Amino acid sequence: MLGLPDHVTACLFDLDGVLTQTARVHNAAWTETFDDFLRRHADATGEPYRPFDPGPDYHRYVDGRPRLDGIRTFLASRGITLPEGTPDDPPGAQTVHGLGNQKNSLVLERIRSMGVDVYPGSVAYLKAAAEAGLRRAVVTASANGREVVAAAGLAPLLQERVDGLTARAEALRGKPHPDTFLAGAKLLGVQPEQAAVFEDALAGVEAGRAGGFGYVVGVDRAGQADELRAHGADVVVNDLTDLLAAGRLA
Repeated sequence: MLGLPDHVTACLFDLDGVLTQTARVHNAAWTETFDDFLRRHADATGEPYRPFDPGPDYHRYVDGRPRLDGIRTFLASRGITLPEGTPDDPPGAQTVHGLGNQKNSLVLERIRSMGVDVYPGSVAYLKAAAEAGLRRAVVTASANGREVVAAAGLAPLLQERVDGLTARAEALRGKPHPDTFLAGAKLLGVQPEQAAVFEDALAGVEAGRAGGFGYVVGVDRAGQADELRAHGADVVVNDLTDLLAAGRLA
């Protein structure tokens, strides 16, 4: 009834954009952070100011990636290299860590002030997966995974969590590498081929395919269904309720 192959016994869910509507919060924080930096860079170099595009730039360079990787990847697309700095750099310092801390500060501020909205269809799917006895974990690049899961009220429906803090502690490479999804499968006690990956980011579906997972579900929240398929999704849905409907029709 879940729209998944019979061999799938576990589900690995991305957080932002799949379970929660925090992708828009992250996008706004990235836009503010990069635009502030790009204005300063233009003033210092005399180059034309070209703002961060919250559409293509977000999806190509930062969505689904660890925070610092997203900064490096986007800046490389503009031919810009910054010093790495240190994790203690103040928000806004002209280093990779400084921009990362600025973005994280903005995200936390928005989460505290606005809360976290979930996708109702995803909650319905999580409940159905639990009732069906499937194992369930969240796998996110966010270092704030615990806080977001708790604020969204999803903790009772998820058995394990792999987040940015896990990746840092265990030296796991971020998406599009499959390391974090593989860690999630290990925590659930299943082999990759027994698990389905649920992702809205191009880097995420690429990670699911690279890890040899049994099924990769692309969740199209941004009108990029063709790109999700091209990066490795077995199926693309607009909402997880589409899978429940498919399961009922099967």
